[in-house]
Amino acid sequence: MARIAGVDLPRDKRVEIGLTYIYGIGLSRAQEILEKTGVNPDTRVKDLSDEEIATLRGFIETNYQIEGDLRRLEAMNIKRLGDIGTYRGRRHRQGLPVRGQRTRTNARTRRGRRVTVAGKKKAPGKK
Repeated sequence: MARIAGVDLPRDKRVEIGLTYIYGIGLSRAQEILEKTGVNPDTRVKDLSDEEIATLRGFIETNYQIEGDLRRLEAMNIKRLGDIGTYRGRRHRQGLPVRGQRTRTNARTRRGRRVTVAGKKKAPGKK
């Protein structure tokens, strides 16, 4: 079983796709890593040799910030924005879209499900 940066790669997938299971590595970066290390991207993860796994692990750990370090860095950047009082920091804190999207409609991912408020009842009139 291939374990890189604390993540177990899925055994039956191609290495190219398996590397994308690591936080901070997408498809283009996975292709770049395989090209620079000389590992065949069509190889299945279960068919990787121990030397290839060690090569991949060493290359990734020395050249990229991934997993916990990257998550910590992103959290610190967001916290910094909030601490200095920027608009973006406030939007992060409020859980609203940060990059200028409209919120009157849409924005369900950030705002959550719609909660309908019942219509206000009229006070009973005098007779």
